[in-house]
Amino acid sequence: MQARQGEVRERMTILGDVDSTSFVPWIRRHADKLGLSQTFFHSGADRIELEVAGPVELIDMLEMGCSLGPIDVWVQEIQRRIMDDRETPHLRNS
Repeated sequence: MQARQGEVRERMTILGDVDSTSFVPWIRRHADKLGLSQTFFHSGADRIELEVAGPVELIDMLEMGCSLGPIDVWVQEIQRRIMDDRETPHLRNS
């Protein structure tokens, strides 16, 4: 995933009780509404890991939305890290 000029690419790790079949589609839908591109690398009971690209203000909005999330998940923490174009993702969908 390449970030366009004026955009950043970030790795977002969502920690908590996130084992809901509705949460990943919820994140996709909200990221799409914000115009953010996203790639998911891991989705498990206690962690969701994805890369998002877009304007930092819109990534901030996605983070806020995820922290409030749907009623059937409990987000304890969201970690974000700016990705360098030279970094290659080492995780794949699981």
